[in-house]
Amino acid sequence: MNNLDLSHAKIAVIGSGTMGIGIAQLAMVNGHSTVLYDLDREKTKKAVEGLRQTFAKLVEKGKIIDKQAEQALSRLTIADRIEDLADVELVIEAVVEKLEVKQSLFQQLAEICRDHTIFASNTSSISVTAIAAGISHPERMVGLHFFNPAPLMKLVEIVQGLKTPIDLCQSLKSLMLAWHKIPVLTKSTPGFIVNRIARPFYAEAFRALQEQVTTYDQLDYALKQCGGFAMGPCELMDLIGQDVNFSVTQSVYEAFFYEPRYRPSLLQKELVDAGTWGRKSKQGFYHYDEKNQYLTFQPQTNVTQSFHADVQVKGTWAQCPHLLERLGLSRALASNENIIQIDDIDLRLSQGESANLQYLSRKTVLMDWHHDFAQAQAIVLSHNHLCQADDLAKIEAFFAQYQMYVIWVTDHPALLTLRTIVLLINEACEASLHGIASMEDIDNAMRYGVNYPKGPYQWMMQLGAEYVLATLNNLYALYGEEKYRASLYLKQYVAKQQSVTAGSSKNLTKCA
Repeated sequence: MNNLDLSHAKIAVIGSGTMGIGIAQLAMVNGHSTVLYDLDREKTKKAVEGLRQTFAKLVEKGKIIDKQAEQALSRLTIADRIEDLADVELVIEAVVEKLEVKQSLFQQLAEICRDHTIFASNTSSISVTAIAAGISHPERMVGLHFFNPAPLMKLVEIVQGLKTPIDLCQSLKSLMLAWHKIPVLTKSTPGFIVNRIARPFYAEAFRALQEQVTTYDQLDYALKQCGGFAMGPCELMDLIGQDVNFSVTQSVYEAFFYEPRYRPSLLQKELVDAGTWGRKSKQGFYHYDEKNQYLTFQPQTNVTQSFHADVQVKGTWAQCPHLLERLGLSRALASNENIIQIDDIDLRLSQGESANLQYLSRKTVLMDWHHDFAQAQAIVLSHNHLCQADDLAKIEAFFAQYQMYVIWVTDHPALLTLRTIVLLINEACEASLHGIASMEDIDNAMRYGVNYPKGPYQWMMQLGAEYVLATLNNLYALYGEEKYRASLYLKQYVAKQQSVTAGSSKNLTKCA
């Protein structure tokens, strides 16, 4: 299939729910003659009336003018029968997320539409290859996964099934760029890019709660403050719906033949079974009032003592370029280890180790990574059993000098932010290993699909691949679980970097 010019294509949208009507709106405002079809005629009428109200609000806010709204609405027609879609060039399906329903729909459309009509499914996790099975010319089947709300969210995943030619994907990429979207190409695999790579963000939150490391509201605060995430995992799952998030996790877990990395949480199952689904049930992790407002964690410092101690710095602290500057500790002793020694207490940046299992002879405090130490308001720490109350007070007073609040958690390898981010990176590496998507598309997918502050590979560049690998290796050694096994892709990436560095050093020696 050669590249197609879809800039003036007649488009049919099937399904008049929130996603379907949003996709129809996009097609209309971008100049396409658009046909909307749904088995439920009354639902369609309500959806179109809602769309008229949406355009009226856009005019009221000055986003568009009256004429633009009128022109867009004039491009929309309602199909009474599915047979009315016979002459469209592109069909975008946004019906219930069930394989058998989608297969049946496209088999029916294959009998009605022309052989070259493009069939696109807005599925968020179902195999495009499976949907295409059984229809004539399965090579015209492609995934076109918009994110809710479709008119506002920038990301679109273009999903290539086993028989989908790359030319078709490229044609749809051009169309999405014309619609001012950020399209990413992915192979048809469970969860595609976003719903696959995002799983550790939720899974590691549940793991911390199950291991009684911290509280749900403190966890959310830490991931937002230290990780730079717009929402913490617990409040985000409440927003999505605990039942919906649990269902997606189950679907990915089963589709990957029970790969341990995607195993659902018993804690989330308890929430779902109790009907505490989040905002829509007014209770999830949080309790919600009639305006969906809820109480969040607010740090309250209770440091009363001034700081008096001998401080010595060792190492480069390469993963925290602004930390020493913030703490006024620019002079550091050369060392292979990064340590801020405060009297007889060793403050270390976590690398996935256990404070209690690996530091048996010295008082040790492990520090979580922070995305911006120059502006940090809080820092997450854990400590080993040798530390006493006065030691912890001393550490709190040390950071209080620089207006940084200390959040103590129990000994938890890689703590909260670092652990979450290295596992997101590892999942991205697994996707790359299997050729699912490019590094650039993976980063764009996570930034624009779930609003992460950075893509996984951007984080890897910031932290350093060797540091990420060492952290994962420590987690794997401690837990002995496959979910913490470092990706072969990451290992190969680090080995290649080390080889290049060694080669450069050898050449410099020769020149000298």
